Amino acid sequence: MSPKNHKVRVGISIGDFNGIGPEIIMKSLADKTITDFFTPVIFGSGKLFTYQKNIFKLNLNFNYINEALQAQAGKINMVNLVKENSTVELGIPTEESTKMAIDSLEAATEALMKEEIDVLVTAPINKDEMMKMGFKHAGHTGYFEEKFNKKGLMFLVTEDLKVAVSTHHIPIAQVAENISKEKIKKQIRVLNQTLIEDFNIQKPKIAVLGLNPHSGDGGVIGNEEIEIIAPAIKELSDNGILAFGPFPADSFFQPNKYRSFDAVLAMYHDQGLAPFKTLVYEEGVNYTAGLPFIRTSPDHGTAYDIAGKNVANEQSFMEAIFTAIKVYKNRNEYNDLMSTRLQPRKIVIDNGIDEDLPEESED
Repeated sequence: MSPKNHKVRVGISIGDFNGIGPEIIMKSLADKTITDFFTPVIFGSGKLFTYQKNIFKLNLNFNYINEALQAQAGKINMVNLVKENSTVELGIPTEESTKMAIDSLEAATEALMKEEIDVLVTAPINKDEMMKMGFKHAGHTGYFEEKFNKKGLMFLVTEDLKVAVSTHHIPIAQVAENISKEKIKKQIRVLNQTLIEDFNIQKPKIAVLGLNPHSGDGGVIGNEEIEIIAPAIKELSDNGILAFGPFPADSFFQPNKYRSFDAVLAMYHDQGLAPFKTLVYEEGVNYTAGLPFIRTSPDHGTAYDIAGKNVANEQSFMEAIFTAIKVYKNRNEYNDLMSTRLQPRKIVIDNGIDEDLPEESED
C-alpha cells in the first residue's frame, strides 16, 4: 500500500498524434508547478513531442527514460518508445500515428499492470483505424476488460453528474438483446461499489433509466422495463442497494431530478452520453469502473478538425488526470480502512458464552 504522502505516478498514453492528443497533454503539463502534485510519465516519442511543442509554442522540458521505473519526481518523464523522427500530418490519421497509438497504449498498460505507474490516463484514439491494424476492440473499455480479465463499466463522471452505460459500442438494433436482469444487477452492484470505494459516497443513490420511450408506458411501447429492468431494481433494493427507476430518459436529465441521485445507469451509449456531453462537456471524464486498475480519459475524441490550430481545450484532460489521482487516493484510503477495521468476535449462540473469554473455574 502506498503511503499517504506518495506522489502519484500518472501514466499517459498519447492516442493518435495527428489528432489533439499531444497538444492537450502538453497544455495540461505546461504549468511549472504541476509536478508538485504528481509525477507524469508519458509513453511516446521525444522527437515527436519536441516537434509539436514548437508548433504550439509551449515551454516544456522532458526527462527521457527507457522504462517507467526510471521516472523521477519533479520532472515530466517521457518513456521514449520511438527514437526516430515521426511524420506528422495533423488532422489525418495515418498508419504511423495509428501504430504509435497502439504501441503507447500497450506499453502504458503493461507498466500499469506491473505497478510501475499508479494510474493511467489515455488520450483519444481512432478506433476504426486501430481495428484496421489488428486492434481487436471498439474502444478502450473492451481492451482493458481483456487485459485485466474482468468486466468493466463505462462511467462518465463530473462532480455533479455521473452516468454509466449498460451497453456502449454496439448498434442500436442490438441493444435490447444485450440487456438482461442479471447483467443489470451486476452493473448496478459494480456502480454501487465504485461510488463507495472510488468516490467516497457512503450510501449511493442510483437512478436507472428505462430502455423504451416513456419507460415502455406500462408495456405499450415494449416490455423490457416490466420483465427485465424493474425486477432487477427491486431485487437489489430488497438487498439494501439504493437503486430507483426505471425512469423515462427523455425527462430525467433536468437539474432538479438528476441531482437527487449520485449516479445514473443508462441502457445504451447515446441515451447516457448525449445528455452528459450536452450538460458538462468540457468537465467530463471517462472512467472505466469495476477494474482492479485506475484508468481515465477525456470525454472527447481525436478532433482532427482542430488539430494543429492551437485551439484545443485541455480542461477535460486535466480533469481526467486529477480524477484518476483522486480515485487512487480514495481507493487506497478505503482499502486501508477495510484492512484495519475491527472484526466481530464469534459468539456461541446456544449458550451465550463469548469464546474469546476464558472459562471460569468450577472451584
